[in-house]
Amino acid sequence: MVQLRKRRPRTPLAAAGVSRPIDGLLDAGVFKALSDPTRLRLLACLAKCGRACGVGEVAQCCAVDLSVVSRHLAALADAGVLESSKQGRSVSYRVRYTEMTEMFRALADALEACGPGGCEGGACGPGCC
Repeated sequence: MVQLRKRRPRTPLAAAGVSRPIDGLLDAGVFKALSDPTRLRLLACLAKCGRACGVGEVAQCCAVDLSVVSRHLAALADAGVLESSKQGRSVSYRVRYTEMTEMFRALADALEACGPGGCEGGACGPGCC
């Protein structure tokens, strides 16, 4: 049995017309949410805490008004980076550790498969770059 290898697109224009796993993993909403330095600082603070924290607690991580911190945390939650829970008027946020690590692991694997030598010998299987 002869194993056929998929050829890589030769140009960016040709690559744009081909669907690969990396296309679904590059989530613009997540990267937009992570593109703000204040949001990154808040995310790092929450990640290091390892538990759900209220907006007031998280606001202590940076010199930004509470309402701005609340909007930043809501943007991270909307992007799927954080999970929120509301109890009365208080909102707590926690990092979605499992979901985020799975997403970044899958993205890293897809990038590695697309990189130089990633598809040598057809090792990637169907759907690879």
